[in-house]
Amino acid sequence: MLAAVWLALAACFLAALLALRVPPLKRSPGDLSLNLAGIFQDLLRYGKTKAACGQRPAFLQIFDVPKRWFYHFYIVSVIWNGFLLLLFIQSVLFSHPFPSWLQDLLDLLDGAKEDRGIPHSQNGAEFLSSFLVCLLVWVNSCRRLKECLHISVYSEGVIHFAHYCFGFFYYVLVGFTVLCQVPAKSREGKAHSLTVRWYHVLGLVMFCWASVHQHRCHIILANLRKDKSGKVSSLDHSIPFGDWFEMVSSPHYFAEFLIYTSMAVTFGFNNLTWWLVVTYVFFNQAVSAVLCHEYYLNKFKHYPKYRKAYIPFIF
Repeated sequence: MLAAVWLALAACFLAALLALRVPPLKRSPGDLSLNLAGIFQDLLRYGKTKAACGQRPAFLQIFDVPKRWFYHFYIVSVIWNGFLLLLFIQSVLFSHPFPSWLQDLLDLLDGAKEDRGIPHSQNGAEFLSSFLVCLLVWVNSCRRLKECLHISVYSEGVIHFAHYCFGFFYYVLVGFTVLCQVPAKSREGKAHSLTVRWYHVLGLVMFCWASVHQHRCHIILANLRKDKSGKVSSLDHSIPFGDWFEMVSSPHYFAEFLIYTSMAVTFGFNNLTWWLVVTYVFFNQAVSAVLCHEYYLNKFKHYPKYRKAYIPFIF
């Protein structure tokens, strides 16, 4: 069931990305109306890309919530995925089983994993992979929460209420997806070992590398609105320079994709469900990157032509 959900979400954002390449939809800023194209654009855009649409119908504005409320997503993720991480720690240290209600829910979402006949070391590697990814999801949420509260400088940009609600659903679903990768015996608290593989180390290194660059990019964006003393002096948008901004317009979106790819590496490259999560993240972030790139090109006449929208040197 979880694989089907992530596949459906990835397909929806792939369709949205392709729709943005259709001229009638791609060039509709400034005339968002109540037709299907207008509603589609209003659901998809947020922040500066929504503001670029000009005056929007009053009916559409009813569903606006502040973009700065992004931090609500990370509060929920820190609490929920922190709770799941605590369950993992109890399982590692004391061989405690997951709560029965959670085991039943996981069985419903993805079915119990039959691990009879699977080598003990492989079960140990799968359990460690799931534990590490749960830890990485939690650490990433903590960092993003701190950035939202203490680094990012938000304008009066808005997001659609549906987008806002989806954010909560997303981070809860990610947590469930991680737990569904835990072998059945480990969910039940039966004895297990922690087997370290080379891909665990590679995944952690890649996660740290992508996280550092995403953090730097968020600092660069925030500093565009601050003076030399560090005080906010403007809420206008400017052309960012430095780090991966020299290659793409939205390196923080590209880094997000790499962060989730690093988790797929931590799972050992062969976890289909998590690769569907990565596919969803890729297309979701691609949509936002394309809209941001279009915004920069339209707003700044001398915007660097060599920059790509999302993937360095490619797209």
